[in-house]
Amino acid sequence: MPKRSWTTRQTLVTIADLLMVLLFAVPTPAQTVDNSIYAALLKAYVHNGRVNYRGFKSEETRLDRYLAVLAGVKPADLSRDERFAFYINLYNAWTIKLILTGYPGVTSIKDLGGFLSTPWKKKIVRSDGQVLTLDQVEHEILRPEFKDPRVHFAINCAALSCPPLASEPYRGDSLNQQLDAAATAFINRSDRNYLEDETLHVSRIFKWFSEDFGGAVVDFVLKYAKGDLLSQLQQKHDDLRVKYLSYDWSLNGK
Repeated sequence: MPKRSWTTRQTLVTIADLLMVLLFAVPTPAQTVDNSIYAALLKAYVHNGRVNYRGFKSEETRLDRYLAVLAGVKPADLSRDERFAFYINLYNAWTIKLILTGYPGVTSIKDLGGFLSTPWKKKIVRSDGQVLTLDQVEHEILRPEFKDPRVHFAINCAALSCPPLASEPYRGDSLNQQLDAAATAFINRSDRNYLEDETLHVSRIFKWFSEDFGGAVVDFVLKYAKGDLLSQLQQKHDDLRVKYLSYDWSLNGK
């Protein structure tokens, strides 16, 4: 009888261990960020890259609620792509908020800088118990952590020469496609990048962040070029020189 009792206890322990293994073997659902408020705001107030800041100002409390959602996110709990998308949305949403602090009396984001500092060095971005600057989000997180030059076409600095603000949030489950679309759209804008004889005129972004593009501006543009731009680049690739366009810091408002 004692022997049978010990066997029973062993069986129970074995079953319990098996149940624990099965429990922890079941994958937990991937953590995501609730971007629903931001999605509605972008759909209403961003069209073809132009931002209706008056509309955003009228619903600033909704934007504030979204920023509060972002502040409560634990980036470490997110997958890599979800985290990447999170920081892009964080940067863009806080840039809009920054503009609203001076709207309607602001004609350029540069108007919002201090006497000895730029607007990108203001401690405004609330995330994971910290207060960061936009520069920190871009240069200490987005660029070094994710090492993807397409980020420069996803984050928006509220200026006309910036790659346009997307009219939908970035999402982890479609991030690669969204980044490709952003890079392709910007590269093929003839007012931002164009070929003239043997000179490729490109955005100054390629000069400021040349290391992110591996110093191979022509090759990067060639990768995303379409139509006539692509065919001309293929023909003249080895003989091209690069010229960087001036940057228009005027507000990207309607």
